[in-house]
Amino acid sequence: MDDRPHLFDLTPQTLGELIADWGMPAFRAKQVLEWVYQQGVTDPQLMTNLGKADRQTLAQNLCLVRGRVLGHQLATDGTQKMLIDWSLPPDPPVSPVSPESPQNQPDTHSLNVLGDSASQTECVMIPADESKPRRTACISSQIGCAVGCKFCASGLGGLDGNLTAGQIIQQAWQLGQLKGVDRISHIVFMGMGEPLANFNEVTRAIQTLTAPWGLGISARRITVSTVGLPSQIRKLAEIDIPITLAVSLHAPNDELRRQLIPWAKSVTIDQLIDAGRDYFKKTGREVTLEYILLGGVNDQPEHAHELAHIAKRLRSNINLIRYNEVAALPFNRPADPSVRQFQHVLQTAGVNCHIRASRGRDIAAACGQLRHEHRSV
Repeated sequence: MDDRPHLFDLTPQTLGELIADWGMPAFRAKQVLEWVYQQGVTDPQLMTNLGKADRQTLAQNLCLVRGRVLGHQLATDGTQKMLIDWSLPPDPPVSPVSPESPQNQPDTHSLNVLGDSASQTECVMIPADESKPRRTACISSQIGCAVGCKFCASGLGGLDGNLTAGQIIQQAWQLGQLKGVDRISHIVFMGMGEPLANFNEVTRAIQTLTAPWGLGISARRITVSTVGLPSQIRKLAEIDIPITLAVSLHAPNDELRRQLIPWAKSVTIDQLIDAGRDYFKKTGREVTLEYILLGGVNDQPEHAHELAHIAKRLRSNINLIRYNEVAALPFNRPADPSVRQFQHVLQTAGVNCHIRASRGRDIAAACGQLRHEHRSV
């Protein structure tokens, strides 16, 4: 593992301190950050307003990009997914203006490159339709997941570790460098891992993602999704950044939720509602309830009536998500009529709910699927 400081872990202050230690003028920190975040350049030799000696010093002492992209797939709907192995050295840096650079060209065959699945995470770029410039980065916060949701591929191998703030930020940055992506406009922490179980690194990453010198993304366009850690939800409300909180509910009662989500054995829905109320009171931000519809399991009208009762106990809206099948798991995608009926029950009860469009199904874009398929090769 490269033990040099990781550029995406640094702030203007911490980078400035390092640069001063290396004998370079302090203003170089601003220049380097502009090259990386604004221009997409990660090769010091291409930073033309730096002297030759300074470019060499940076190359020797600073790690600008970590990990190697093992897989990069492009779906028919424009969704793009990358599998990153953090234990491998990166490919040689390339100029972002090169149309043939590896980072700009999907390679559906590169999954034949073997790495260590215990060091791999996924990230996904989800485009809106052609009439909208929205480009959403779905990023991971951990390697694997300890929550172990019965329907999710992310936790099939358990938790292998936390990502650093720099690794979290780098995912969003790399997705923004993909061909056809002018810039990332939205970020969702809905990839691998439980974000609030890696609280310090996730919140540090958010600060850089929203900083004018970083990716400059509006905090209101960042969503942190959690299976539900009440104390961490309240702690998140204290960081004073107006992000959106999404709670992965997935069941309308504690009995069923405990069957689907092992962590729910220690956290009740009532506790989550109380934490959600506190979050709204502190931030003024409505809470999103995420609900994956599993065919024949939690998608019946009686479940919708129970969910409506929960949603009306706090300021919330509901995202309904059709399940994306995972070969190793015994769950099915719900039929469209049952999804529409479920939404109708909620709307009739006065609940604001939406059915999230399924994206990237032909490239295993659901959380943890690509890593699971790769480790099964």
